[in-house]
Amino acid sequence: MQSIEEFRASTRAWLEENCPASMRTPMQEDEVVWGGRNASFKNADSKLWLERMAGKGWTTPTWPKEYGGGGLNKEENIVLLQELQRIGARQALNSFGISMLGPVLLEYGTHEQKAEHIPKIVKGEIRWCQGYSEPGSGSDLASLSTKAVLDGDHYVLNGAKVWTSYADKADWIFCLVRTDFEAAKHSGISFILFDMQTQGVSTRPIRLISGSSPFCETFFDDVRVPARNLVGTLNDGWTIAKRLLQHERTMISGFGLSDKASSRTLDARSVEGKAMQARGDTDRLSDPVLRDDIARYKIDAEAFAFTSQRSMEEAKLNKGPNATSSMLKNYGCELNKRRYELLLQALGTQSLGWVSADHEDFSADELKVTREWLRSKGNSIEGGTAEIQLNVIAKRVLGLPDMPMLTTKKGG
Repeated sequence: MQSIEEFRASTRAWLEENCPASMRTPMQEDEVVWGGRNASFKNADSKLWLERMAGKGWTTPTWPKEYGGGGLNKEENIVLLQELQRIGARQALNSFGISMLGPVLLEYGTHEQKAEHIPKIVKGEIRWCQGYSEPGSGSDLASLSTKAVLDGDHYVLNGAKVWTSYADKADWIFCLVRTDFEAAKHSGISFILFDMQTQGVSTRPIRLISGSSPFCETFFDDVRVPARNLVGTLNDGWTIAKRLLQHERTMISGFGLSDKASSRTLDARSVEGKAMQARGDTDRLSDPVLRDDIARYKIDAEAFAFTSQRSMEEAKLNKGPNATSSMLKNYGCELNKRRYELLLQALGTQSLGWVSADHEDFSADELKVTREWLRSKGNSIEGGTAEIQLNVIAKRVLGLPDMPMLTTKKGG
């Protein structure tokens, strides 16, 4: 059996030989790899890097080899992450299949469902989206009304979802539907998978104030889905839904780590580097107040990174995340919003640009920061609002009791 140091040596050698030089540079927004049937690669090395990493199972290093994963243990996975970070390697694949669906499919899916879907997730062959929120069911997700009625060996779906990230680009969807219309709202929900090309599925992008349209409205009109695509037990989809939300919140908490890769450097990717660039400083940031604010942010970001790493390691030992994912999500999102507030503070009046006519006075990077600052405000809503996360933390992490409803009497 290979020792951990032997594994490190072989991993380092493999990465040196197989990671292209352009994949050891900071990720460019238009080169992020999402995979899918219609995947496009602006940089040919991105495709090569994905194929090589997927071939090793290292897009999902701890998933079982049986389904195409890397089969690494905790220690080996840590070594792999360290070696990837050492050479500044880009993430080979960005995927909701990896961050959300895959883990719950491994936990609740049948062998046939795993064999069908997991290898395609590992290789980036199918791009997934999430069908949770509805026009009338946001924070109260369990009140969802999208119906799935059994008709022979198919379910017939009717309803609508909203804030469906990248639904217009996705190949398949994992979706919550109501299958029991008499049961209490949490008890009549099921979790089902289906192809977005199925007849009756349509999407419409939602234009945001930032100018982008990453979210969609998604409509289901008499969509026929094979009954075998139901994951877990009929009417017990809420159990899977909650589990997946823990994985999603852990993923979203990563927004708070967006500055980590360059937190100890002064390059243009870091908050401090951008601030110095905006103010024309070379040796150090000249504004002492802003410098102090950024120093506090960097300390908190570093502490959050260590806490996140510890939590992920504990999750692997406990076979998945737990309620602390709400703590990480809440703090990570607040940290990300704080980052953009600092960037606006650093840019000063150069953060006021907006429309294309302003381009002569504002650089593309300056315009981008302003729009991303607006986008960061949504961090407090997606994946469950900040208020919901605080409730989960109070109940599931701190063990606090439910507070009784306060009532008042007339005249008193």
